[in-house]
Amino acid sequence: MTLRTSHDDGRQVLEDGRVTLREQLPADCALLAEGKPADLVWIDGVPGEGTIVASGMTVAADTAGVFQPGWGVFVIQRSEDGVAVGGIGFHGPPADGVAEIGYDLSVSARGAGWATDALLLLARWTFTRPGVGKLLATTEPENIPSQRVLERAGFTRVADHGELRAFELPAPSDPA
Repeated sequence: MTLRTSHDDGRQVLEDGRVTLREQLPADCALLAEGKPADLVWIDGVPGEGTIVASGMTVAADTAGVFQPGWGVFVIQRSEDGVAVGGIGFHGPPADGVAEIGYDLSVSARGAGWATDALLLLARWTFTRPGVGKLLATTEPENIPSQRVLERAGFTRVADHGELRAFELPAPSDPA
């Protein structure tokens, strides 16, 4: 598959095959944080809880003056029709070469490989950016489906972060 990047109205857009990731700007995130669709068509009508929480993090970062474009929320869309099936993104810009990533899917989109495809796409793009040597993701211990997504995307389990299971993916030696 081929990673295609573009910009649409100030938003980074990543596409590969059936998955499109569309960056959400702070104004979009303000709506998503309230559980509103933000001019998107969602498979279940509204964003999922993880997307709502992550959007609130982006709004808070923007309010504090520390938001950096490209290091917030991306909506996972089906490339064929633009329907939003979930969210994926970063907990903020990388710190010490590590970018923390999170994702969620709408209930109707689960079990069809969307999270794995989105994670692979975002990881490939992230490792083309300077200063990122590793991706980190954490899950609740009981969230076995999310742990399987991480494993399918090449992440390996590392020492727990408090009560959370932690997984890491090192940058490839040649990200191209």
